[in-house]
Amino acid sequence: MSRAAGKEPGLEENFAKLEATIERLETEDISLEDAFAAYSEGMMILKTCNGQIDRVEKQVLKLTEQGTLEAL
Repeated sequence: MSRAAGKEPGLEENFAKLEATIERLETEDISLEDAFAAYSEGMMILKTCNGQIDRVEKQVLKLTEQGTLEAL
């Protein structure tokens, strides 16, 4: 599912981009310059994914905490 224009790609979209970048790095005929560019791009995507996962984890913890407090 695609996000609206101007918004950050979703986690699934970033994972797909990361997979494509990995596949590009695994090709035998990639030049050193292209490999470095792909590696740099992959690291930026990975950093974005980590941030997205962290935000979701914080939301889950907050919801869990609220549910626990409401149960008391």
